[in-house]
Amino acid sequence: MKFRLVAPLIAVALSATAAVAEDLEFLLINESSADLVEFNVSSASSDDWESNLLQGGYLAPDYEIGVLIADGLETCVYDIRGVFADGYTVEDYSLDLCDLGAYTFSD
Repeated sequence: MKFRLVAPLIAVALSATAAVAEDLEFLLINESSADLVEFNVSSASSDDWESNLLQGGYLAPDYEIGVLIADGLETCVYDIRGVFADGYTVEDYSLDLCDLGAYTFSD
């Protein structure tokens, strides 16, 4: 497996409100032909995208990175948005990231 760490393990503190919650970890994989330049994850119950988790970095094609969501929420269901260097945007809704364990962007 190839790893390209564009940022250390992506960690998010998205409006932590619950006192007790489990962190959610999953693998983000870019199997597309373009660099992933923006990656947003928001609770499915939210109407807004959280900030870009790549924070000025990128995830090159054929690379993967571990993602840690430490937002204080007790949910596994999230929406995902990816923006690529070629301008293409992918949005996927109501994903159970606890069951998936990994999310792959592909052409």
